[in-house]
Amino acid sequence: MIDAALSARIRDAVDARFAEQTDFLAELVRYPTLRGEEAPGQDFMAAALRERGYGVDRFRIDLDRIRNLPGFSQVPDSVSYENAYNVVGAWRSDKPKGRSLIMNGHIDVVPTGPLDRWDSPPFEPRIADGWMYGRGAGDMKAGLAGLVYALDALRDAGWRPAADVYLQSVIEEECTGNGALACVARGYRAEAALIPEPFNDKLVRAQVGPMWFKVDLQGHPVHVLTTGTGANAITAAFPLMQAVHGLIETWNADDRKHPAFAGVEHPINFNVGIIRGGDWPSSVPAWCSFECRVATYPGQDMEAAKAEIRACIDEAARRDPFLANNPPVVDFHGLQAQGYVLTGGEDAEAALRSAHEAAFGAPLEEIAITAATDSRFFGLNADIPSFVYGPQAEDIHGFNERVNLESVRRNTQAIALFVADWCGLEAA
Repeated sequence: MIDAALSARIRDAVDARFAEQTDFLAELVRYPTLRGEEAPGQDFMAAALRERGYGVDRFRIDLDRIRNLPGFSQVPDSVSYENAYNVVGAWRSDKPKGRSLIMNGHIDVVPTGPLDRWDSPPFEPRIADGWMYGRGAGDMKAGLAGLVYALDALRDAGWRPAADVYLQSVIEEECTGNGALACVARGYRAEAALIPEPFNDKLVRAQVGPMWFKVDLQGHPVHVLTTGTGANAITAAFPLMQAVHGLIETWNADDRKHPAFAGVEHPINFNVGIIRGGDWPSSVPAWCSFECRVATYPGQDMEAAKAEIRACIDEAARRDPFLANNPPVVDFHGLQAQGYVLTGGEDAEAALRSAHEAAFGAPLEEIAITAATDSRFFGLNADIPSFVYGPQAEDIHGFNERVNLESVRRNTQAIALFVADWCGLEAA
């Protein structure tokens, strides 16, 4: 634990640069780092880390290197990785005497949806009433900027980490997690990991494991004047969706819940996120495809869960005269994540709790979330205790996404104090 004088000096150093940090975050938000378009934002991050004297490793994700590793998410052949780059800035201590740390954040963002539903353009950051608005401002570019400026604060206060620190800016957290997995495959290891995802300055104790899947249905096209002689693939999809909703309700029953989610009312959520179908308004549609997200509990057998979903859809399809003889095809693709419960790392957790209390003046609360983060790759695949702890944000994945700047400031202070305590300090 660091003393009160040093704690105050580090917190003051964060404050002294916070206007600059806010500008840095705004510039990061201006990069529309959607899937396949992350590289310019990653170039910005690489330049920022290089300017600070870190050893920069900018590397393209090699699917052949990670496809057989636990946690890999398969992607369609049509998805290109030609421009899929991760960036890692490494601070390596000459004489390490502290404990090493991975600091990880993702730069990718989800699509904006209709632009006219935003109060201001999503990639033109706007500040109002203490909040910064913009796609990715909360999820999770504020956290990524906080990592950079937490280390800056230590340097400005006259110190640097007395252990190796790897600051990772990764892609594909929102769709596969293959970016973080590629960092693990590249050999980055540490005694703890910290991911500042925007969960309201609370420690994430447990998280679910989302899975994506796609259902393809056939229909029988006819002219609408003889609609009853055809089979409408679009309307046939709705009973299948309802059947899965029913299955998920059984997973949310108290006797199926994981203990870490005992106090969460509805931890397993099912969402139909995309639906396509048909070719012509006056033709009974010959096809329909819908894509979904569902989740599993930590430790739940993912293959068994997939089998339950397939059986549920097959049973519902048999009740349709056409689908009974032309069954739908269910394909699990994209994000395939295991749930994760933070265990171990008691010393690192104690350091984080102390840092949070110094920055916020209150004890650190913990939560179980109904989403997933990249922490699973460190905690499950690399045996590295992984702490998810980031600032307050609202409407992530929605219109008018925003992050609370006062929360960002205090969260950056807490991260800087945590690094000082966990990694130790040496004179800059």
